[in-house]
Amino acid sequence: MKATVASEFFQQKKPVALARWLIGKHLVRRRADGSVDARMICETEAYDGERDLACHARAGRTARTEVMYGAGGAWYVYLCYGIHEMLNLVVGPPGWPAAVLIRGIEGASGPGRVTKTLAIDRALNRAASDEASGLWIEDRGVRVPRGKILATPRIGIDYAGPVWVAKKWRFVWAR
Repeated sequence: MKATVASEFFQQKKPVALARWLIGKHLVRRRADGSVDARMICETEAYDGERDLACHARAGRTARTEVMYGAGGAWYVYLCYGIHEMLNLVVGPPGWPAAVLIRGIEGASGPGRVTKTLAIDRALNRAASDEASGLWIEDRGVRVPRGKILATPRIGIDYAGPVWVAKKWRFVWAR
């Protein structure tokens, strides 16, 4: 079974639940030459609104974060440390800035490696998660047992303070 997950689906879900749900789904990229690369998602992190001090939206609406305030199902791609493109899937209803960072896929551990492996850059920022954009999510029927998904603290967010650092909103498939 292979089914594209409609971008509207992501408007109905909370970021932490969706971050867990994405483990085992496929991130699919159609390249400029027409070839398609599908990789299973193995690691994610959730970011949930302005109250989440690790979330980019903690400072409110800016030109950079405006995409996060839109309807779920769009890509939020930004440059980190002037080096790495980072891929996030905006989730939730319009007006609630939340996203899931895709931290790892089969063959690429780390969010910078994910985007390099699949040739993802900021040209996809604000694009819909659908086949027309060339980057989408597919459910191929893989079911990861709940006990095989580790929930851990998010990485690299010490600036957010101990309450937010301690939240186990990073999900990793422990194979």
